[in-house]
Amino acid sequence: MHPAAAKWYDRRESVFIEFCVEDSKDVQVHFDKSKIDFSCVSGTDNIKHHNTVELFGEIDSKESKHRRTDRSVVCFLRKAEAGKSWPRLTKDKAKCNWLSVDFNNWKDWEDDSDEDLSSFDKFSEMMNNMGGDDLPDLDGADEEHDSADSDDEKMPDLE
Repeated sequence: MHPAAAKWYDRRESVFIEFCVEDSKDVQVHFDKSKIDFSCVSGTDNIKHHNTVELFGEIDSKESKHRRTDRSVVCFLRKAEAGKSWPRLTKDKAKCNWLSVDFNNWKDWEDDSDEDLSSFDKFSEMMNNMGGDDLPDLDGADEEHDSADSDDEKMPDLE
């Protein structure tokens, strides 16, 4: 049996794992509170895949689900402790050669809260509502002081 290649990403309340196996059959996914077991048969060669992942944090096994497509099997793992970031998928820090981060779906959710976004929206709205009538006219500022610009002086001829 071979481990299936997989990509993962973290969200505030859940973790997603996508096992990249085409034309999978006999898909079996078992969720435990601290691990996930995945197995299937894929392709025309009927290659058997099996992955056991000891998870970084605990999940709600009853709320976790999986979905099979022609190209992959996506697992939705509901975190037991929502709002806690997972720096990695696995319990151990050891690198798994079959596992990578799904940067296409990765989102640094710790930095953007709804409160911060609403403050940004208020600021943008305030800036849009400011009319040009209240702003001072800066175009004629130099007219008050009739001083010559340094770049108005004639340059000496080159020898």
